[in-house]
Amino acid sequence: MKFREYKIGSRMFGLAFGLSMSITLLFPSFDLAASVASEVGLDKQLTSGWDSGWQLSDPFLDGLNKPLKVLVRKDPKSGKPIEPAIYAYVYPAGTSLPNGVTHTANLGKGVEELSVKDGRITEAKKKDGVVFLIKHSKDLETFEGNGHPLAYMENATATMGWTPDDVLKLAADTDVLHAGSGKTMFVREGCWWCHTLLPEQTQDWQVFGAPPMLGDFNGESPTAFGSDRKGPDLLHVGSRNGSREWMMLHFFNPRLVQPHSIMPRFDYLWGKVDAKGDKIDYAKWRAEYDEYREGKRTTPPDVPMYAKNSEIRNLIDFVVNLK
Repeated sequence: MKFREYKIGSRMFGLAFGLSMSITLLFPSFDLAASVASEVGLDKQLTSGWDSGWQLSDPFLDGLNKPLKVLVRKDPKSGKPIEPAIYAYVYPAGTSLPNGVTHTANLGKGVEELSVKDGRITEAKKKDGVVFLIKHSKDLETFEGNGHPLAYMENATATMGWTPDDVLKLAADTDVLHAGSGKTMFVREGCWWCHTLLPEQTQDWQVFGAPPMLGDFNGESPTAFGSDRKGPDLLHVGSRNGSREWMMLHFFNPRLVQPHSIMPRFDYLWGKVDAKGDKIDYAKWRAEYDEYREGKRTTPPDVPMYAKNSEIRNLIDFVVNLK
């Protein structure tokens, strides 16, 4: 066969491949660009912050440069009770702002206008720190037309004078979620290699809950969809099981709660000391667990309570926040 035939065939293959990639990547991008951020999408990006992957401000994925999700029970300025309590997204000074704030077009029609005009998000300054809230429009509804008001971002530092220090000063440690740093742990530890955050529109509904909508991902980076499902989907796991005690046992050694689990241990995320500041003796714990597994003792050893600044606290905060 002459070279001319090879050349024609390779060009045809290139054309077919390019067309398939256009259909796969380019066309869906039009839908993504036209999508409107849902309340779930706003919560996700405000909780996780700018990026949960590799970044110059956090080169070793230690969970740095991340906001805090805080349950606010009292007005930081007046001290008056807020009933019901609301969540605020606290960005201490120097913390990178979320994508929806730096690129407001990502929020979509309606949400962008409300967030900029009424929410004053463009006045947020990274160097000073900022507190965000999620508010609801009095006039506009979500695109589904189900009577739910359209959600948007509000810069509470500009609209109400709330500062990160004011909010954190009144918050109990149990009201502070390090879910943004926890997502970095989720990515770094490879949790998305075995778990998805994407229930399918099949019988998954009955087990894992409803699948997400397109607007749930506006401004989120990365989406952490997952590449395989060796374990259960985790998108709504915080609604199915919000027990921190169970999560603590599961992460320290999954076999404590599921004897045949193939999930690896994540006990090293506890660090060197427990909540009391005592050194954790991992070798002793594992030896005692082996005795329990072999039937030489009737109960497993106690799992140490994690320190409040440990990496496992961040990861558990992220998982229980998945609702």
